[in-house]
Amino acid sequence: MKFNVSSKTLYTFVSAVSKVINSKNALTILNNFLFELSGDTLTVTASDLENTLVAHMEVMDAEGEGRFCVDARRLVDLLKEMPDQGLEFNINDQNLSVELTYATGNYSFIALNGSEYPSNEADAEASDANFSFVCPTEQVLKGIDNTLFAVGNDDLRPQMMGILWDIKPDGIVFVSTDTRKLVRYRNNMSEPGQEGSFILPVKPAAVIKNVFAKEEAIKITVEPKSVTFESPSYRFNCRFIKGNFPDYNRVIPQNNPYVVTLDRQQFLTAIRRVAVFVDQGHGLVKFRINADKLTMKATDNNFCTSAREEVPCDFTGSDMVIGFSAPYLIEIINTISTENVLLKLSDPSRPGVFVPAEQSADSDLLMLLMPMTVSEF
Repeated sequence: MKFNVSSKTLYTFVSAVSKVINSKNALTILNNFLFELSGDTLTVTASDLENTLVAHMEVMDAEGEGRFCVDARRLVDLLKEMPDQGLEFNINDQNLSVELTYATGNYSFIALNGSEYPSNEADAEASDANFSFVCPTEQVLKGIDNTLFAVGNDDLRPQMMGILWDIKPDGIVFVSTDTRKLVRYRNNMSEPGQEGSFILPVKPAAVIKNVFAKEEAIKITVEPKSVTFESPSYRFNCRFIKGNFPDYNRVIPQNNPYVVTLDRQQFLTAIRRVAVFVDQGHGLVKFRINADKLTMKATDNNFCTSAREEVPCDFTGSDMVIGFSAPYLIEIINTISTENVLLKLSDPSRPGVFVPAEQSADSDLLMLLMPMTVSEF
């Protein structure tokens, strides 16, 4: 076998595909890329047995066909340091020795037999549960960006260790929660025309953000045990989390009559300053909300430190004292991108609902944060 390819093109694809490979693998073969040459198309595959990412690229002067495995880390490190130029690969079909040649040098190494590489993509068996649709990449990336931070990490609640994709005929609802905070993001940029749901783990979500960011659209195929994301350049198959996601609609308060309107950036920077002085054991920041100002206070009795700040606000209710965790609050306010943020409340023991002051025409973002017990301000 032999083929020519641009070093920059090859590096772009192998560095993307390498994001699936774990630092430590149960099978040594998974430390490698699987290269498959067929005609003028080279496919590069990486897997961790749960997730499989495949890239397709055109090569030149191809001769022969076959499969072989190349050490992933070594190849990525080599291409990273190589200037943009043509590379020629010559593979001996008998002993799988690989000769990589370019204008000013050459490298040689031994490949592994491609037949040893495991195939773990879920069987696309005929099933009533299987369906597919195409949606803009922007819709997928926004869904992941708005929910990934709120995913749980408790092994006792595996269903919360991922993002719920609740697919409706007219759009997709992305949901994540760790029991302390919850995010629900509706997006109607596309109409799947189907109904179903699955829980996407954190690692595949991060891979999609990195690999598909420059693609215009993604075809999503939902199967009984896995989901496949496909574009002209990549195909990514990942197992989703088994089990049922909690009923998120039941948790979201339907009536929070009191609304606090805040300048998002001003509020965020004030919380960050006050958070420097919170007790690291619980991260509590106390808030006293008045008609025209919000006063925040943090203390750490272990080090005899305290902080107090005021920011202007517009509050429709009567004076209220409530407490929230500073790290969680910073994550929530950071995710909202509008100039103003609305905090909807009912009483100090009920969850606070954070929403952007203006929602776009095709999306709806809601974030819920459980309060902390406050004895006094």
